[in-house]
Amino acid sequence: MTGTRARQPNSSLPRRSRVAGSAGLFGTGAAAALAILAIFGSPAAAEEDISILAGSCANCHGPEGRSPGAIPTIAGKTQAVLKAHMEGFRAGEPADATVMPRLMSAYSDEEIDALARWFSEVKP
Repeated sequence: MTGTRARQPNSSLPRRSRVAGSAGLFGTGAAAALAILAIFGSPAAAEEDISILAGSCANCHGPEGRSPGAIPTIAGKTQAVLKAHMEGFRAGEPADATVMPRLMSAYSDEEIDALARWFSEVKP
């Protein structure tokens, strides 16, 4: 067949567009990494500023872990107690817990240590 251009299977875009689209996806991940570095300055600084990570706990436990309601206050508890509770939640204990096991499953050991230390240093 002369004069016809062969197309790649399962593709309505020319090869050049598909490659550019793939680079765009990878570029998005790189852009996110650069944004994190711009905010924190370095990966080490991101680990040190745990208050940003601890901010998500305020949704239930109140600002800086000082709960105004039925959810327990976590500010000022000992680091060992907080760490044990968070590790327990990550392991699925207690069985009737609802939100905490799902949240803790996303945290690394280092993040749990840092959160426990941060909340233990907050005055209740």
